[in-house]
Amino acid sequence: MEQRKRFLELVKERALLRGDFTLASGAKSSYFFDLKMVTLSPEGAYLTGKLVFEILRESGVDAVGGLTLGSDPIVTAVAIVSHLEGKPIPAFIVRGELKEHGTQKAIEGSLPPKGSKVAIVEDVITKGGATLKAIEAVEAAGCRVVKVVALLDRHQGGSDELRKRGYDFTSLLHADAEGEVRTN
Repeated sequence: MEQRKRFLELVKERALLRGDFTLASGAKSSYFFDLKMVTLSPEGAYLTGKLVFEILRESGVDAVGGLTLGSDPIVTAVAIVSHLEGKPIPAFIVRGELKEHGTQKAIEGSLPPKGSKVAIVEDVITKGGATLKAIEAVEAAGCRVVKVVALLDRHQGGSDELRKRGYDFTSLLHADAEGEVRTN
């Protein structure tokens, strides 16, 4: 639990911004979480990988991935920590837009074969649009999403929508309507 508390401290110190923001969902907010300020720092990357790996360790997933860009440092950190822990979980990234050159793949990296179990990760979930886009791409490729993990849940409908659709959702942290962050 000490690592989760430190992760919370990093989020409060580095990622929580106050002001007037428009979120990816189009909603307006007086606070914003720029979690890349945590996930792309040495300590934050390690804690991200370690904490998410601990959630996924016994889930039996064959790979972990998510929609670029928020999930990129998360899946990389999980892949590295899982290797160091002796239980490697390969990573993949779902493109936001299809590539028009080269391989023209929607999913880059180590997506396992059809029928495989995967986890989808996200830095911040608000309405769930980015997460659902990643899920749809992975399911279209023939994989089964057995776990969804967000670093932070804003509790603005996204996690409820995922659960309503039958996905096993977990978050490390949650924020209330005023932007106060707590561990789960």
